[in-house]
Amino acid sequence: MSGGDAKKLVRSPSGLRMVPEHRAARSPFGLDEPPWVPDKECPRCMQCDTKFDFITRKHHCRRCGKCFCDKCCSKKVPLPRMCFVDPVRQCAECALVSQKETEFYDKQLKVLMNGATFFVTLGTSDKSELMVCRLSNNQRYLVLDGDSHYEIEIIQISTVQILTEGFTPGGGNSRAIGMILQYKVPGSEEVMQMKFTAGEDFSCNKKLSAAWLAAMHKVSK
Repeated sequence: MSGGDAKKLVRSPSGLRMVPEHRAARSPFGLDEPPWVPDKECPRCMQCDTKFDFITRKHHCRRCGKCFCDKCCSKKVPLPRMCFVDPVRQCAECALVSQKETEFYDKQLKVLMNGATFFVTLGTSDKSELMVCRLSNNQRYLVLDGDSHYEIEIIQISTVQILTEGFTPGGGNSRAIGMILQYKVPGSEEVMQMKFTAGEDFSCNKKLSAAWLAAMHKVSK
């Protein structure tokens, strides 16, 4: 692990978190912990309106910071976007969102970091280059390696358009065959464009490329 990617274990009121030592190295998918609604400002559950007393205790959702009774905030769900080591207590609404995000972290994010091979065309050029495209280990850059080398910061990407084939107006299956990516050049307002096309020869794994494009589409959302 390089110095820039080093992490440390910290304890917050919500639980243990494994976070980057330097804030600048944090993942663009990360979320800050929310401030908790002060106890004195929530005499009742903010979901079912049950009054708190010695028997009905109040709990704070680790994702939204609101105050709930045990019935409305009983689920403990992984929250990778806040770097929690263990599952943490969340309200029902937040738990559903976190469960969907956990699937993204467990599946799509790993696909992006493993990478796939594409023919990459820069701007309006009529020449393409075969490149391996992957998400960096710290999730901050899209790295492209071939005869050339590019690193595009994820937060600078403005548009992701997935190119498909096989779709018919009456319905039917389509598959991802490429992507058009637009991003800003750091320090200027210039917008660059790259086109990614899955290779048609046997040296390129079409299934892997399609999975990578699908994962990239989820990132853009």
